[in-house]
Amino acid sequence: MTGRDVKSGKIAKKHRVGTMALGVALWGAGAIAAPAPGPANLPPPGGEVPQAFDVHAGTSYAVAVSPDGQWLAFDLQGSLWVMPAKGGEAKRISDYFNDAHLPTWSPDGSRIAYYAFRDGNYDLWTAKADGSEARQLTQGTYDDREPSWSPDGKSIAFASERGGGYDIWTIDLASGALTQLTKGAREDRAPAWSADSATIVFSGSEGGKSAIYAVPAKGGEVTTLRAAPAGVRYDSPSLGGKGQLAYVVADTSGSHLEVDGQSVSGKENVFPFRATWAGGDLFYISDGLIRRRSGTKLATIPFTARLEATRPVYARAKRDFTSTAPRPVLGIQHPALSPDGQNIAFVALGDLYLVSSKGGKPQALTHDEALEADAAWSPDGKFLAYTSDKGGGLPQLWLRDLAKGTDRQLTSGPNQPLGAAWSPDGTRIAFLDTDGRWGVAGLQVVDVASGAVTRLQPSLPQPGKPTWSPDGRYVALALSKPYSSSFREGNNQIWVVPSDGKGAPFWRDADAGASLDTRGGGGPAWSPDGKKMAAIQDGVLKIWPVGPDASPLGPPRAYTSEISHYPTWSGDSQSVLYQAADKLKIVSVETGAIRDVPLDFTYKLDIPATRLVIHAGAVVDAVQDTTQADKDIVIEGNRITAILPHDVKNYAGASKVIEATGLTAIPGLIDHHAHAQKDFGANLHLAWLSYGITTVRDPGNQPYDGVEDREAAEAGVRIGPRIYTTGPLLEWQRVFYRMGVAVSGPAHLERELDRARALKYDLVKSYVRMPDFGQRRIVQAAHAMGVPVATHEIFPAGYTGVDNTEHLGATSRRGFSPKQGPQGRVYQDVIELFGRSGRTLTPTNFGAINTFLSKHPDFRKDPRLSFYPAWAQKTVTEGEALPPAMLNLQAGQLAGLRAMKAAGAVIAAGTDTMIAPNLQAEISSYVDGGFTPFQALQTATADAAKALNLEAGTLEVGKLADIALVEGDPRKDIAATFRVRQVITNGRPFTVEELLAKAKRKP
Repeated sequence: MTGRDVKSGKIAKKHRVGTMALGVALWGAGAIAAPAPGPANLPPPGGEVPQAFDVHAGTSYAVAVSPDGQWLAFDLQGSLWVMPAKGGEAKRISDYFNDAHLPTWSPDGSRIAYYAFRDGNYDLWTAKADGSEARQLTQGTYDDREPSWSPDGKSIAFASERGGGYDIWTIDLASGALTQLTKGAREDRAPAWSADSATIVFSGSEGGKSAIYAVPAKGGEVTTLRAAPAGVRYDSPSLGGKGQLAYVVADTSGSHLEVDGQSVSGKENVFPFRATWAGGDLFYISDGLIRRRSGTKLATIPFTARLEATRPVYARAKRDFTSTAPRPVLGIQHPALSPDGQNIAFVALGDLYLVSSKGGKPQALTHDEALEADAAWSPDGKFLAYTSDKGGGLPQLWLRDLAKGTDRQLTSGPNQPLGAAWSPDGTRIAFLDTDGRWGVAGLQVVDVASGAVTRLQPSLPQPGKPTWSPDGRYVALALSKPYSSSFREGNNQIWVVPSDGKGAPFWRDADAGASLDTRGGGGPAWSPDGKKMAAIQDGVLKIWPVGPDASPLGPPRAYTSEISHYPTWSGDSQSVLYQAADKLKIVSVETGAIRDVPLDFTYKLDIPATRLVIHAGAVVDAVQDTTQADKDIVIEGNRITAILPHDVKNYAGASKVIEATGLTAIPGLIDHHAHAQKDFGANLHLAWLSYGITTVRDPGNQPYDGVEDREAAEAGVRIGPRIYTTGPLLEWQRVFYRMGVAVSGPAHLERELDRARALKYDLVKSYVRMPDFGQRRIVQAAHAMGVPVATHEIFPAGYTGVDNTEHLGATSRRGFSPKQGPQGRVYQDVIELFGRSGRTLTPTNFGAINTFLSKHPDFRKDPRLSFYPAWAQKTVTEGEALPPAMLNLQAGQLAGLRAMKAAGAVIAAGTDTMIAPNLQAEISSYVDGGFTPFQALQTATADAAKALNLEAGTLEVGKLADIALVEGDPRKDIAATFRVRQVITNGRPFTVEELLAKAKRKP
């Protein structure tokens, strides 16, 4: 058997010894040969010299004492370290790229087992206690975690998802045989052995209930040892030599260590990892320190560990907001081939376009301030269905009669339809009705003649675009199929739904568990003759034969070798249109011949030809911590040309004068982490402006959607903030978000980087399951483009030169955050890594909006909330005060944030939501955490602009004219940033009332 298909039985005894599962040479030209796991590290890809520093406390790490009690092993920041049990200088025995965790000693103390993410899945490894002779024990597409070495030395117990959900397994070290000990809906984790090797204890959770269980090591009935009360979680059990049961308890007051039902840790903040025993002494981590507890006596074991951080040095790209020379249109959103193969419909620059399939100059079918998306041809080629908010309010489905040039609104539901797909007979249209964040949506069908809507599926986790079987019996779409309930990631597979709503949906797997690239444009697309499906996998277009119910009848065949996206069929099933980076191409299914569709399509940067003067009662420029009184701000075109003491003589030659004597001018706000999505329509962009947000950094989107947002704003077609964007979240083989892509391997990653260059991404996002070697390659490529890299990670990201870290908490492939411990507390390693690397951190403090609104309940009645759909408004209008546990978490995070800023980190405010007032809540939370109001304001202005390399964020001569006019002085009351009355974006002024009126647009 190979590692790919092993679920039980034996793993081949030919373990990998002292090698990497993924050679670094695969990660790009010029890469050096891969070292064996050990202390040697690849240098930062930019050739910078890292800065070494010592730490004496850490975050989210575990410690294990050797059986003789003389040595400790621990896993600080994903590396393995050993030192004497009395403390001292820790020796790193693995390199930085293992992401190794939870060391466990062999009974003779000669080897250490651990689990590591070296090749893109968590596998079990062992190494000698000095780090040499590393051996990989498990392989394959599954994650194996949390090893525990049996006292008799014969086996290692571990938690694995290879049986479908997490269960407890053992591996026989002599034969490699695997044995599954538990199975079922319960998620079983963190095994540990009894002293006689006869019993394994573990933690389990199901339906919100948590307990500690035991199972015979040779198999048998599972028994409950201790069940947690409601709202309490038990984790990471271990057994002492006399059968004492230790485990970690997480409850509303914090994280504690219990032994046999009694808390032994007092007010310590105990990390949620296995405590280990040496005689009657217990070793564990709390408050960032290594602890040794002997009965009631507590000792702290001092350590020194040396880490390294890098400040990346490269030439940053800068967006051009001056030249009005023609620019090529790159944001071609969801191009669709007509049934006769003669034309292509798509959305770009905010409007619906049509172009010949031979290429040429596209013809605009719409020309308005509405947002259009997702064009779809009727089977007879006479109509286009598309999403638009041209009727005012939020998007609906519209039909375009191509012969008459008229439009008809087809739906009027409370949710936002996207992804229209016509039934083969042309009488029905399937679509996604978005009713939650990040593309959460149900599946509905609308009758074209009557407009009657039938629901086929309730809310689904971010589904892909629907496609019909040729007989109209089924609608298929891409969904993520998770591996377990413990972790949210899965494979993008095909979900098939009976269109009559009577049968049960079912899965179809095109390629033996391999994932489709993305649900945001990766297919599947059913051929009109029903014999084939097309989708994107490995970054290329693949087509395979299918039966009437989408059953695969053969393996997928690759038709392209370049990065590909969004396949659509011709009506005769002979051709497929797809996007290839910055080009449109058509491939013949029969011959494989590919031809370009060249477009003559450009736009120009919109710069107003005006001279605007703002008479502001006060100015806070975000440069100096002062409030300047009675100033005139002169704007010519899109730049500030003067800031002068008020004098009516300054009005000379002005196209317009804004008398804002009762208002304070501040720089336009920057949301450094928000995701622009089509389902909110143009209102999303109007709403951002109405809250004073003039720049949005979008760190994850469907590739062409984000670029279309950027270009529509630059062209002045879409009234809204500047957009800094990227493509999909770069995942590794698994994916959660619709806007993520399941990168299958190094070659696929290179294709994604090719697209990033072609579409001129403003940043590249390395997501949570990207291996550290892959992340290093992303840094190398992105910095060569002149753009930064963002990630959730902290290390080795801080060593390889990653520029931005998103979130203090948020998801992690580990199941815990390496950036913060329980109660949101941050320790020395994290503080130093951020400070010494000078990295930008966007905290996105969860729950900030609740605290903010509890102080300002009148803000819940803000008329600007009408920009959003009802479900989104409720996140503001119905938010509740945070419970004590969340307040504890928030306090810990804010204390850490203050320490990281003091150490040298750059804090750029962001929200991770589309609901604009969360930005005011975010910066208000910084004030709660000890920032001055001025410092908090800078995180959403000057500091965020610096992170973007944007000539904005301060009110200075020469800067871009992005300004918010607010009631009050934000230096005294940060909530003044909420009271926006007017906004100037790229030199164009709007009152809040004008923006609200634009949301009522009519066709």
